[in-house]
Amino acid sequence: MNRSETLEQAELVITGERHDDYGDAKDNFTNIASGWSKIIDEAYRVHGEITPMHVALMMDWVKTCRLLNDIENEDSWVDKIGYSALGSEIAETYGQD
Repeated sequence: MNRSETLEQAELVITGERHDDYGDAKDNFTNIASGWSKIIDEAYRVHGEITPMHVALMMDWVKTCRLLNDIENEDSWVDKIGYSALGSEIAETYGQD
């Protein structure tokens, strides 16, 4: 797919199915920013950095915000579980490298 086709496809997605699934982008991004700010603040306060586990929490928060618009979206529920499982697995060995 060339760049023009990619841009056309992106336009169709963000003005169609994604808008329908997740609602207004500004509202969704505002909700995400609120949660991410809290996670980041606590990450630096407690750990002095953002760890991969914090990233798992932030990705989970994206899915939470999406579910606020469409609580029955099975993909988002599965993704939330997936991010938690990955975060847990990474936490088990984090810092051992």
